[in-house]
Amino acid sequence: MNPAPRHVTLAFTGASGMPYGLRLLECLLAAGVKVTLLASSAAHIVAKQELGLTLPARASELQAFLAERYQAQPGQLQAFGREEWFAPVASGSNPADAMVVCPCTMGTLAAIAHGMSDNLIERAADVAIKEQRKLILVPRETPYSALHLENMLKLARLGVVILPPNPGFYHHPQRVEDLVDFVVARILDQLGVAHTLMARWGEVNEEAK
Repeated sequence: MNPAPRHVTLAFTGASGMPYGLRLLECLLAAGVKVTLLASSAAHIVAKQELGLTLPARASELQAFLAERYQAQPGQLQAFGREEWFAPVASGSNPADAMVVCPCTMGTLAAIAHGMSDNLIERAADVAIKEQRKLILVPRETPYSALHLENMLKLARLGVVILPPNPGFYHHPQRVEDLVDFVVARILDQLGVAHTLMARWGEVNEEAK
């Protein structure tokens, strides 16, 4: 297994599923991982709609808000706007160890698949692919069209991890938060970040005996 990343780029886009992204951010910070956060304008709308959470529009204010909310260490969390091309993650000379787009719209996924790089989220993903760093996309859409599947297959063949937020039920979830943690646990596993969000398969069976 690859060593746990010390620095992860996390991007929020406008797909449904903001609870996954925020919980992932919380867990990464709690694990001591440095996080560069990128959020689209649509992600702010989704956060308000799904969670009643108003995220500050300015990157500096968003950084301060989330750092306080999740008790980040000084310098552990940095946030950048979609047009801040001087952000470190925009260059292959200073990439993060891994990147996660959670939640990921099909538009963002398509742009990444075709190397568009029209904003910082797409550019950071392009850097992750060209530098052969771990890139995880968490697409929240159903059903998938043939076009969606073709774009995902193209990315998978490049080594990108396609991780739809499909929770299991073998751990007998009791709350919505349990379903969120199931998906976040799978993302953390892919990153190699230790967690105790839920019992693993086999451990669940032992507990049920």
